[in-house]
Amino acid sequence: MAKETKTNKDLKNKKHFFKDFKAELKKVIWPTPKQVVNNTIAVIVIVLITAAIVFVLDVLFDLFNEVGINRLKSNIRQKVVIENTVETNTNETVIEQDSANGEAESQENSVTEIGG
Repeated sequence: MAKETKTNKDLKNKKHFFKDFKAELKKVIWPTPKQVVNNTIAVIVIVLITAAIVFVLDVLFDLFNEVGINRLKSNIRQKVVIENTVETNTNETVIEQDSANGEAESQENSVTEIGG
């Protein structure tokens, strides 16, 4: 008996739900075909404008990115060239100092041999 009352309540609830659903659908204000067309056109135009803005920003950011990366590359190349020239100059100075020391030593050795 408890099952029968439960199923009766379920049926009443379902009927009540569909009646309420139908009543709510009657309250909806449906747009006219002209409104649908106007709203659709407005949405398409807004989407196209937004897409154009995003495209322009994407191109600009890509351009700035390339310019920035190229500038960084040139700065790094200049720094490497400067470091290489400094190292080369330092090595040449060391070689010149070594050769000058070698000449001074050879002159001292020749003086001691002659005086000797």
